[in-house]
Amino acid sequence: MSPDLPPPRLAGRLLLKGFLGGIAILCLTSAAVASAVLLQVDSIGDGIRLTPPAKFEVGVIAEAEPGAPQTLLIVGSDKRYGAEKDEVRSDTLMLVRLDPKQEATSILNVPRDLAVDIPGYGRRKINEAYRLGGLNLITKTVRATLGLEEINHAMAVDFKGFRKVVNTLGCIYTDVDRRYFNDNTGPGPDYAVIDVEPGYQRLCGERGLEYVRYRHGDTDLVRSARQQRFLRDAKDQVSTSQLFDNYPELIRIFGRSTQTDPSLQKNKQVLRLLEQAGLSARKPVRQIPFPADVQDDDTTYLGAFVTADPGRIEKARARFLSSTRYEEKLVRPKVVKDGAKRARQGKKTTLEDFGLVDAGREGRQAVAPIRGKVDFPVYIPRGLKPGSRWAPAPSTPRAYELRDRAGKPHDAYRLVFTEDAVRGDYYGVQGTTWMSPPILTAGAETLRMRGRDYRLLYDGKKLRIVAWQTKSATYWVTNTLGLALTNTEMLGIARSLTRAGA
Repeated sequence: MSPDLPPPRLAGRLLLKGFLGGIAILCLTSAAVASAVLLQVDSIGDGIRLTPPAKFEVGVIAEAEPGAPQTLLIVGSDKRYGAEKDEVRSDTLMLVRLDPKQEATSILNVPRDLAVDIPGYGRRKINEAYRLGGLNLITKTVRATLGLEEINHAMAVDFKGFRKVVNTLGCIYTDVDRRYFNDNTGPGPDYAVIDVEPGYQRLCGERGLEYVRYRHGDTDLVRSARQQRFLRDAKDQVSTSQLFDNYPELIRIFGRSTQTDPSLQKNKQVLRLLEQAGLSARKPVRQIPFPADVQDDDTTYLGAFVTADPGRIEKARARFLSSTRYEEKLVRPKVVKDGAKRARQGKKTTLEDFGLVDAGREGRQAVAPIRGKVDFPVYIPRGLKPGSRWAPAPSTPRAYELRDRAGKPHDAYRLVFTEDAVRGDYYGVQGTTWMSPPILTAGAETLRMRGRDYRLLYDGKKLRIVAWQTKSATYWVTNTLGLALTNTEMLGIARSLTRAGA
């Protein structure tokens, strides 16, 4: 990547994605919240009207009819490091489709570095449309790029209230895949300062902001995946009671941090949006992946950018608008299904059967520094994906103290492995004496292998976490942010976990 590229954006995306980027996201957390919020239309409308609406050309926004499905565009704005106030681009572009008649609520993130034709300005990155023409132009550009017939509402969120939102909601426990560090020592341009260690942990305002805004060395797709993981963690942890208890403050933050299209200045349109959100609240949320490829072309003014084939965009749009549920159910790999048959034949299932290489000896040496620093058994993977390796110190191994919401301390350790460091793909093994961490409270399928009962958590049809427990500790394997490990590899790594020193 060219050293002449602009420094990273400093604003994060959580405010947008953590329930306050749109009233609909707030409502989608539960039907009870949605129903109660319907009774608060006046106060929500007053909150929205704290900020004057954006100016729109006629026809860019299609006001929703009663009972009709609604498509929302939610824009997170940022400010470049050291840039002037008018140099603001869209940091996040998220489309939400509310349609109670469908089986799921669809969410589609559009990469900020996507190369598109901006009406009146030619070929540029899509995030520039917001700087050039505000909500009006970014909405026109998104509609044209995806071929959407209409967008019913658009809202832009800045991130001044980020820390307050995260802290108001009690901070968020999240699974940090690797160490994120930069202190701006040495030559070269300055980037955002950050020091977040790997491992499952609680991130509050400032550290949460540092984590979600990190850009140094990441691609646009990896950043989006990291923030989607944070969103999922936030959604799973924020309870109905928290939303009710903090409702007035959240509405104030929303009103001061959000600009909307003029239609949402009308209570009837707010009511129609909330009604659709309430009816959709019990539906599963389906994340539609954007079909993009990262380019790095120093010969153009675009620099590093993202491209997408029009045919693949058309398919993504169809999935976004369709009713097909994206089932979260494991299609068991053949090696797992054949396990019982192998056992009857007196054959052992090997690491090679799962497509893994033996790394047990390396693992025993790698965890030597943390053995004895945690008061529970340390398990290491004997098998790793070919080509991956242990991340260098100080990323791994890490032994630390993890506190639950009641403040009770639990021992914990994290092992980090690089699948593709250049692309930003890291996977990990986590262990802790905390027997009920929030990351594992969501529903999950179970699978028994080698006498262990594993819990399987998904992102679509891909495994993102494989977990198991002993009487004293909880262990899990976490996929990369981009889900680079196959289901077979994830199950094989989890199955190979072996007690260090045994």
